[in-house]
Amino acid sequence: MIRVRCGSVGSLTDVMIPHVPELVAPRAEAVVDLDAVRHNVGLLSGTAARSGAATMVVVKADGYGHGAVDVGRAALSSGATWLGVATLEEATALRAGGITAPVLSWLHVPDEDFDPAVGAGVDLSVSSREHLAAVLAAGRRTGRTVRLHLKADTGLGRNGAPPAEWAGLVDDAATAVASGAAEIVAVWSHLAQADEPSHPMQDVQAAALDAAWRHVRERGFTPLRHLANSAATMTRPDLHLDLVRPGIAVYGLDPIAQPSASPLRPAMTLRARVALVKTVPAGHGVSYGHEWTSTAPTRLALVPAGYADGVPRRLNDAGRMRVRIGEEIRPVVGRVCMDQVVVDCGDVDVRTGDTVELFGTGEGGGPTAREWADELGTIHYEVVTGMRGRIRRTVRGTGTGAGANNNGAGTPAGHVGGGRW
Repeated sequence: MIRVRCGSVGSLTDVMIPHVPELVAPRAEAVVDLDAVRHNVGLLSGTAARSGAATMVVVKADGYGHGAVDVGRAALSSGATWLGVATLEEATALRAGGITAPVLSWLHVPDEDFDPAVGAGVDLSVSSREHLAAVLAAGRRTGRTVRLHLKADTGLGRNGAPPAEWAGLVDDAATAVASGAAEIVAVWSHLAQADEPSHPMQDVQAAALDAAWRHVRERGFTPLRHLANSAATMTRPDLHLDLVRPGIAVYGLDPIAQPSASPLRPAMTLRARVALVKTVPAGHGVSYGHEWTSTAPTRLALVPAGYADGVPRRLNDAGRMRVRIGEEIRPVVGRVCMDQVVVDCGDVDVRTGDTVELFGTGEGGGPTAREWADELGTIHYEVVTGMRGRIRRTVRGTGTGAGANNNGAGTPAGHVGGGRW
């Protein structure tokens, strides 16, 4: 509540009114453009459809930091028919958000509580006989037939049953199907080097998955096959199979660096408001250690976002971090601090409250998540999933449209042809 004094002089009255944080412009926010998500999903699902494949949009890690329920709703209204997540909690959160479309969850510890996910009709990936037994036990407790995606390790070396254990897993799954306890929905795997479209490992893995799938077919089942991630969806139509699983591309970030402009539209912009502007003389040091010192009088802008919020401390180690203020691109100077960075504005007219774009679409030469990743020696996946702390997530765009009725009512938005395209 906020106390406000109302009335005329001599007759002031204290009135308590609700404080609504959403009505106050945030000091720093990650703005998510759901119309960009819809655009990207439309491109990806259209590409898959030309190969006869359906599309599962991956919304793990809270939609790569963009908001899983909001992104899921947008994706399902734009051509996707499935959603994919890692954990059981991520899957049940989608159900709690009103999404009723098929959801696959694939990363579990066998002693987890599978009951809520099985009860919510979530498809579950299994990679071992022990894993399968735990899932089937949840089916018995809940009285539900479990929907299985059998995962084969075709060369990535992470999750999935290795070839030596595949027959045993299939035997147990077949027994469960015969008893009415399970349905084998799909056989699947994940690519190790999809960001190199011509790498021979892709064909090795595709052949291994085909062998695993044929083994299941020989038992009388007709499961779906899925293998392609974002990169393979965009570059290898021969690997689309029955279902593709784009992730990072959904959010407008190209999984493969390319010289030409990408048709994808980045969906996240990180921005903050200037907290303070001041002029300093030549020879004035900035931030801890005075690693930067002004060489002439200049205007400095204080931006309230730091490493506690997802702006990595080492991002400006080489002094190359830049931001966009209005139409101007200006350098960050000095060390990134826990709560703030300082921008050298030169003689640019910057005022308190002005918006500073730390990364976004790249429009007007502005900084991008890929630039951050390149500077940090990492990938842009890590950048967009790293927003945290006091960064408010704000959702823009409708995120819904024709076909949105296949994913339920949901919760309000705004909680904190082949070849290269």
